[in-house]
Amino acid sequence: MNTRDTLSVTNNGTLQIGGVNVKDLTSLYGTPLYVYDKSYIKNICEIFTESLNKYYGFGKIFYASKAFSCKEIYRIIKDKGLGADVVSTGEIFTALSSGFNAENMCFHGNNKSKVDLEFAVKNGVGYIVIDAISEIEDIDFICKGLNTRQKVLLRVNPGVEAHTHHYIQTAKPDSKFGFSIETGDADIAANKLVNTENLDFCGLHCHIGSQIFEKTSFEIAVDKMTDYYKKVCESFGIKLSVLNLGGGFGIYYTDQDPKFRYEDYADYIKSICEKLNECVEKKGINKPFLILEPGRSIVGEAGITLYTVGRIKKISGLKNYLSIDGGMFENPRFALYQAKYTVVAAEKANEKPNTVYTIAGKCCESGDIIAENVNLPEMKEGEILAVMSTGAYNYSMASNYNRNFIPPVVMVENGKSYLCVKKQDYNDIVRNDL
Repeated sequence: MNTRDTLSVTNNGTLQIGGVNVKDLTSLYGTPLYVYDKSYIKNICEIFTESLNKYYGFGKIFYASKAFSCKEIYRIIKDKGLGADVVSTGEIFTALSSGFNAENMCFHGNNKSKVDLEFAVKNGVGYIVIDAISEIEDIDFICKGLNTRQKVLLRVNPGVEAHTHHYIQTAKPDSKFGFSIETGDADIAANKLVNTENLDFCGLHCHIGSQIFEKTSFEIAVDKMTDYYKKVCESFGIKLSVLNLGGGFGIYYTDQDPKFRYEDYADYIKSICEKLNECVEKKGINKPFLILEPGRSIVGEAGITLYTVGRIKKISGLKNYLSIDGGMFENPRFALYQAKYTVVAAEKANEKPNTVYTIAGKCCESGDIIAENVNLPEMKEGEILAVMSTGAYNYSMASNYNRNFIPPVVMVENGKSYLCVKKQDYNDIVRNDL
């Protein structure tokens, strides 16, 4: 477990987060329960912004809200001066509903519909990231009808294969995202943008993948992107002004991962900024406005999920199944790509592990597993289990599969807690049924 000031184990072995005992949280809100450490989120936002200002001085952090999207997270990042990377009309609407300024949004997606694009343009979204040739024509048509112009960035693939799971590598030539520099597709799209009347072609975007710990991939991406930035400006006789390098910074899930502190994330930003400063000077290009889009690294370790232990099935000579009251409906990441987690016996975290469990969900699926080969103390029905680092892509991907409730979301800070997403009930389950 990657402990910190706001995530620790008490002397009696009870896990606490944000100064709140998990037993108190489950007593108040029930289980399963998503819990977020608000102080951690705010602190990491500050670290990213301060580092960008210190080492580059001209840019902005945009939170990749696909990691975790709700009104409260947009309020927090707005208060910390961040922009928002959004990938759907639903995320735009949620952000707007929280009072977020659309000018500070960057709208991504490989298949944004005409309805999506019109909503974005009408509401004044700051940047739309171009991810298809026909999208250029659609935005131009929309802008013409509304007698307005739209700032756009061109998403390109620099061909950097980061050391990450192949499902979440996004900068290879063979990707559903962006235009490959290597194949010449990026040139075709750039030429189309330059000759489109109602769009302001401001800059370039890339995202090389997720859960990346080494800095070299980012530095290579900076080098390749500034090469292409210069090429576009010179070849088409335009002046770009924005370079969006995406996100993808890794977080701790298990002891196979580094235990990063705030200063480690500051080093990520420092490395990118120093490489960009070097490239700007060396290649003689104008200093672009730098956008970085961390998501998982802002909310991932800030979140934990609490469960109540249910039936325990011991198959002699084979396996011990420990069932929880959650499952793939609120954490599908193991089923999707065998994501690994640290699991903690939340009321006896100081006890020595003596039993190996497979943590099973309650869904009617053999593949409904949260974690395998977990070493824990002997567990009993009714005890609390905590799965760590579930702040990113858990609530975001949750569903009502098997007509289960999506759990509520609680923020904790300085010993206090409050709901930011309320608990569902059976009326929510049938609300849209006819």
